[in-house]
Amino acid sequence: MSSTLSRVEGTLVPPGARSGWRGVVDNYYELTKPRIIGLLLITTLAAMAMAARGIPNLALVFWTLLGGALSAASAGAINCVWDRDIDRLMTRTRLRPVARGAICARDALIFAGLAQSAGFAMLYLLVNPLAAWLSLTGNAYYVFVYTMWLKRVTPLNIVVGGAAGAIPPLVGWAAVTHQLGSPAFALFAVIFLWTPPHFWALALMTNTDYAKAGIPMLPNVKGIPRTQREIMIYSIVLVAVSLAFFPLHVLGPCYGGCAAILGAVFLWDAWKLRSAPAKRYARVLFKYSLLYLALMCVAMVADRIIPHA
Repeated sequence: MSSTLSRVEGTLVPPGARSGWRGVVDNYYELTKPRIIGLLLITTLAAMAMAARGIPNLALVFWTLLGGALSAASAGAINCVWDRDIDRLMTRTRLRPVARGAICARDALIFAGLAQSAGFAMLYLLVNPLAAWLSLTGNAYYVFVYTMWLKRVTPLNIVVGGAAGAIPPLVGWAAVTHQLGSPAFALFAVIFLWTPPHFWALALMTNTDYAKAGIPMLPNVKGIPRTQREIMIYSIVLVAVSLAFFPLHVLGPCYGGCAAILGAVFLWDAWKLRSAPAKRYARVLFKYSLLYLALMCVAMVADRIIPHA
């Protein structure tokens, strides 16, 4: 999170500043978009713990997370190659290794192909075919639907494209159960609805960058007031849907109580965002949204583990 904010503010030191093989490792590490992978793996692990109602088989956890990380690394690398022209124009992305010429597009694509092949094979052979195909579907959606199509043509890019980031809980659940279940879809729904307010808060902090790069994000297409309203609307829907899982008996009272408290804070931050200065409160909401997602995962896992009276 601090790295993302440093990129927004233009204070991050180039990751490839070290020389020799360490610099090469740093560059390929950054090519994978490790901060995004971290979030994906948290939600994958949460779904695995929910499915197992406790600690899953550790070997299964290892292979699922490693295979998922490799697959996500491939998608991140392809995104860096495809977006290298616009990445060079934005403060937050100009230090990405392909954008600044530390890794050429050909080498990045070779890396992406190897990572995807290894990740899919690992999931297919050491986890199960359903988990492997779900992971591949999520990556294909991110690359072809979001990166290559929606991102540059519509301000709804993050709304529709956000489905890619919600696939990992399905992968985690399938890894343990060899099928899909309603708690996994509940986490999918939370992540899908969480994505627009999270990324629009970031977009409010970087709207001039997006405008300069010609990316039709909501703030630079529809304006800041419209974006503030949309964030509030999506936040209300997010909290309402997250709370509905308790009366629908998808999840229990432990989750319901946590979701109510965490959701109330989310709504409060979204409401404050409607006041000036927008960038200040956008930063607050952006930071809290990351904590919200992590704690919602913890609440879901705890609810599945703790016996209900």
